[in-house]
Amino acid sequence: MHSSSPCRTPQRRSVRRSGAPGFSLIELMVVLGIVVVLALIALPGVPDKMIRDRIVESVKLADIVKPKVADAWSATGKLPVDNAAAGLPVADKIVNEYISAVAIESGAIQVTFGNRANVAIQGKVLSLRPGVIEDARIVPVSWVCGNAEPPNKMVVKGLNKTDVPVRFLPLNCRGGAAASAPP
Repeated sequence: MHSSSPCRTPQRRSVRRSGAPGFSLIELMVVLGIVVVLALIALPGVPDKMIRDRIVESVKLADIVKPKVADAWSATGKLPVDNAAAGLPVADKIVNEYISAVAIESGAIQVTFGNRANVAIQGKVLSLRPGVIEDARIVPVSWVCGNAEPPNKMVVKGLNKTDVPVRFLPLNCRGGAAASAPP
């Protein structure tokens, strides 16, 4: 005869078996720490790339000015001195979300960043200068962005007023040693 007490219930053991699926809290914390370190390494380059991408996107506004300059060169061998000479509106009327003015100065296109541009480039200028072959006006104008070098046998016209920090310039707008530097 068993004398068992009716109040007694069997106890369950909550011991984790060695082959049970899942991760311990320490394993999860190590993985999280690694992800955070990798993110911190990559993060400083992200804002620079975003600014560079916006510059590339917004400078397309200058495409409405380029044909006017190129046409003047091929027709007369001279470059327009300003927007009025090219038959364009005043500089502060050629704008978009990130550009506050597009001005022609002796053939060069001076793009001024403003409006909603990142504070790091507000008020900064990016120059697009015409590269030409002086004794062959039939050759199309090649546009030289910022500090970049002109194509071989071409002469660049106009003043380079680029003052956008090099780290924000698209690769095709950097000059010489700066072009080979990491972004």
